[in-house]
Amino acid sequence: MAETSILLVEDDLDTARSLTKALEASGYHVTAVDTGLEARSIIEHVHPDLILLDLMLPDTDGLVLTTALKTITSAPIIICSARTEQVDRVLGLKLGADDFVAKPFDLDELEARIEAVLRRASRVREASNVPPDQIQVGELIVSQSRGSVTLSGQPVHLTPTEYRLLVALASRPDEVLTREVLGQLVWGYQDLGTGHLIDVHIGRLRLKLRRVSRSAPVIVTVRGKGYTIASEGAEAAAGSEHSTEASPGV
Repeated sequence: MAETSILLVEDDLDTARSLTKALEASGYHVTAVDTGLEARSIIEHVHPDLILLDLMLPDTDGLVLTTALKTITSAPIIICSARTEQVDRVLGLKLGADDFVAKPFDLDELEARIEAVLRRASRVREASNVPPDQIQVGELIVSQSRGSVTLSGQPVHLTPTEYRLLVALASRPDEVLTREVLGQLVWGYQDLGTGHLIDVHIGRLRLKLRRVSRSAPVIVTVRGKGYTIASEGAEAAAGSEHSTEASPGV
């Protein structure tokens, strides 16, 4: 049986070393990185079963990284951080983290949390017919390992930017993502010019999906906030898409 793989994202060298040693002694295979950029770059090669993530990283906020990682992997995330404010805990969980462990932590408790999160993830996979590397919204299927998209069984040909944008939306159906968050997820940065680019790419993405099938999930414009992809049927959500788009300044 293959070892359970853990990706540890921790910039404190002493903590990373001691935690890696302890987890490997318990039978886990640990890959440790110290920046958000490294985490995003290595994840496609490591394919971790679970991610341990510190919030205070040198190149990005851990909460932003949590959102980014959830678009490229189905691995559960446990946040381990000295930032113990309630807002960080709540926001981390809302952004997709599966648990939050405050530093300094007891190693036995952390391992118990890891085991519990892995059990939950295993039950979810067993209950679903969708492979863990796929995202499905209605008849739309995104294969992250292949980098491919199908809709009603037909291939959808997207540019790399459109693909990343679709992954960001489809991995969080019915959740509104602002232009700033989408810019961070798609390009890895935010600036004043990304908002207009997001609008342009959303328009092209909608058009390509509709050309393939009228049953495409609807990408809804939420006035003054951003975009979301509707998990409900296209017919039920279509009115929402058109009515919100009609308002300028969205």
